[in-house]
Amino acid sequence: MAASTEQAAQQMLTVLEKTVSQNQNDQKQAMDYIAAACQQDFPVFVQCLSMILRTQQCESFVRQAAGLQLKNVLCAKETETRTGYLQRWLQLTTEVREQVKQNVTGTLGTEPSRPSIAAQCVAAIACAELPQNLWPNVIQLLKSNVTEPASGEMLKESSLETLGYICQDIDPRHLEAKANDVLTAIIHGMRPEEGSANVRFAATNALLNSLEFTKTNFDNEAERNIIMQVVCESTNSPDQRVKVASLQCLVRIMQLYYEHMLPYMGSALFQITLGAMKSQEPEVAMQGMEFWSTVAEEEFDLYMAYEDDVERGVENPQCSSRRFMEQAASHVCPVLLEAMAHHDDGDDEDDWTPAKAAGVCLMLAAQCVRDDIVNYVIPFFKHFQNPDWKYKEAAIMAFGSILDGPDPKKLLPMAQEALPAIVAAMCDKNVNVRDTAAWALGRVIDTCSELANNAELLQSVLPALSNGLHQEPRVANNVCWALVSLVKACYESAVANGTDGTGQPETFALSSVFDPMVNELIKITDRADGNQSNLRITAYEALMELIKHSPKDCYSAVRNTTVVILKKLESLLQMESQATSEADKAQVRDLQAMLCATLQSVTRKMQPVDIPAVGEHIMNGLLQIMNRAAATRSNAVMEEALLAVACLAEHLGKGFINYMNVLKPYLLQGLANVDETQVCAAAVGLVTDLSRALEADIMPYMDEMIEKLIFCLQAPKLDRNVKVVIIGTFADIAMAIESNFERYLNTVVPILNDAQNAAVVTDPNDDDQVDYVDRLREACLNSYTGILQGFKASPDIAATRMTVKAFVEPIISLIVRVSSMEPVPPSESLMATTAGIIGDLVGIYEGEIVRFFTSENVNNMLQKGRKSKVGKTKSMANWATKEIKKAIF
Repeated sequence: MAASTEQAAQQMLTVLEKTVSQNQNDQKQAMDYIAAACQQDFPVFVQCLSMILRTQQCESFVRQAAGLQLKNVLCAKETETRTGYLQRWLQLTTEVREQVKQNVTGTLGTEPSRPSIAAQCVAAIACAELPQNLWPNVIQLLKSNVTEPASGEMLKESSLETLGYICQDIDPRHLEAKANDVLTAIIHGMRPEEGSANVRFAATNALLNSLEFTKTNFDNEAERNIIMQVVCESTNSPDQRVKVASLQCLVRIMQLYYEHMLPYMGSALFQITLGAMKSQEPEVAMQGMEFWSTVAEEEFDLYMAYEDDVERGVENPQCSSRRFMEQAASHVCPVLLEAMAHHDDGDDEDDWTPAKAAGVCLMLAAQCVRDDIVNYVIPFFKHFQNPDWKYKEAAIMAFGSILDGPDPKKLLPMAQEALPAIVAAMCDKNVNVRDTAAWALGRVIDTCSELANNAELLQSVLPALSNGLHQEPRVANNVCWALVSLVKACYESAVANGTDGTGQPETFALSSVFDPMVNELIKITDRADGNQSNLRITAYEALMELIKHSPKDCYSAVRNTTVVILKKLESLLQMESQATSEADKAQVRDLQAMLCATLQSVTRKMQPVDIPAVGEHIMNGLLQIMNRAAATRSNAVMEEALLAVACLAEHLGKGFINYMNVLKPYLLQGLANVDETQVCAAAVGLVTDLSRALEADIMPYMDEMIEKLIFCLQAPKLDRNVKVVIIGTFADIAMAIESNFERYLNTVVPILNDAQNAAVVTDPNDDDQVDYVDRLREACLNSYTGILQGFKASPDIAATRMTVKAFVEPIISLIVRVSSMEPVPPSESLMATTAGIIGDLVGIYEGEIVRFFTSENVNNMLQKGRKSKVGKTKSMANWATKEIKKAIF
């Protein structure tokens, strides 16, 4: 190393010592020096740090500090920062990079402390270079460190840690070719013959991180047997860390390679995991439960896939489930039930415990085993009357946990029998029992909604719920949801008995107590302890659900709630100006967002005749909220306020024009806020609602809106899903302003053309990509349809034909691409939209265009649409077919 670099390293050594100084001023100066050194001469900076990291004569804490600073300039969590760091590293000369790599790999096994910071540095460099086909021997080097007989414990451990970090952070595709070397090192470190528990733990963790790219090894029976044997043997380790990590490996293996697990279930996995579930060590027990939760999830998914195949008429559908859960349930369920009864008074409600893990596992097992779960759980319900609160609470929890499994008809008699005990438990002296009883009550009503029609039952349930609202926040929180379940069940029952022209029932079973319910919930929002257990937010959400599911004879509650919410908004604006601490300000902003959301609910439910009278009050309140939110950059508040404005616009219709001038600045600001996806999406949605409400009256504001929408589409940071919505928004705009849209054709049509050209499926197995392309194509076709419909409203058909002709070609091109059904067929929704625009085009141009729609691909797509079970797809395909036949004949 050059003398200047050695001098820089000596200076850096002195600075690093001060990074842990108790003197804050010294510490700040040190960190400032490090930041400046990184910026001024990055090559020398990383050389210095790596040299200090390797030098054993340096103090341990200084070496660690050097390694930490080196790691921090090589990798980052944020994608943009990480990409910048990667480019900066790769731009170093080969000589510098090689020197740093030699130093960090030479540090492995020499650090006196755990975990190895050098391992993180080696992994960070490997993750940067391997995808670029650089440093090809790093995996071989790490393997040799582990497998060489002369390697010491620290060298093996840190090398395995490095492999684990690499496997965790790198795209698996870049390691597939090196999977054998990775596994060789890991399996060597996991062997029972390995005397160091630290090495075995590092190896087992590395295996856990490597499992995603070992598919080829698991497909090979001989290699799979070796891996499974080593993992299963590791579960017997006396070291709890190794045991837990080994069980975590089994969980992940079951998730990734379920189809290969039959030979191992009876001989090893069943006994290992059942024994783990019974362990007195919480971490071990929870991994055993996680294993069976994973089995249940996998088998439930397989069964649902089978049912989907049956529904779609797939020939000879097969269910590939091995039914492990079904066969093991009689052994697994008793262990779960017993575990649910073993928790302490002092358990924090946010802590994950074996009792909670057991409850989740039982719930998943019920979904998988279905009706049979009842047989395994019924004996445990005797504990409803157990004086030991833990068993009583576990029995109620078990009852609530199995409700998603069996047929509701089979559950109903059992629920009727259990409900009195659950209601009685709402008054238990133990808060855990009351909390679980409130949760279970909501679950019962959700599942067996017929119970809501039982007047005798309501007489016992309603007082219990009313009382529960005034209990501890955690209990009241669950009571809020139980109330929601009850109101929904009663409302749906009333709807089934008949509605008026608006789709609302005249009355329902809770009409006589509805006003008191709403008032109680409003009081809950003012509780001093409302911040605990998320109670205040839950109460507002429950209030919104009650308003949404209110019949006509409860309309006074809707009106009264509107007045209350507006008053609360006014007082909150005053509270925000008085709030001093950041915590208080954040709390006020959360409440403002909830009140805006509640306003949406009451506005949707209000009768048209009442909207104008309160519209001005609502809008004034929302404008004040938006003004404050814009000043404080409160994005969640702004989002909810924009959504509330959209709801008001929808109900006021053309009367909303009075507010456009004052709204415009906030709308344009929301559209420009591409860094905040939810705010931008809400603003885009508002443009759609304003277009529908104001129709042609929106024209004076449209230039600026279109400009901002195009800005959004061109913004690299904006979420692509919002861009799909924007593409579709042009349809609503075009239908609102009709032929006036000609002003924007030269701007919008090229954008639609670019979007449809980009809507290509390159990987048919990538579900996210397939869904995105499908939605983008549909958005493009919807916009073309909106433009066509807008121009069709003009009485001058000849002018319409001439205007539309300018962009017919890209529409036909997209229709041809969709109808090819390759590489994946269109969704039902896209098929319906495509058929609809075919009909529109043929209706406008008749024989001039019909030849494009008589191809075999289009015929096949329309034929498929005509056979669809989805009403819209079927009707659109039939209509398009008739239009084509009319044009031909």
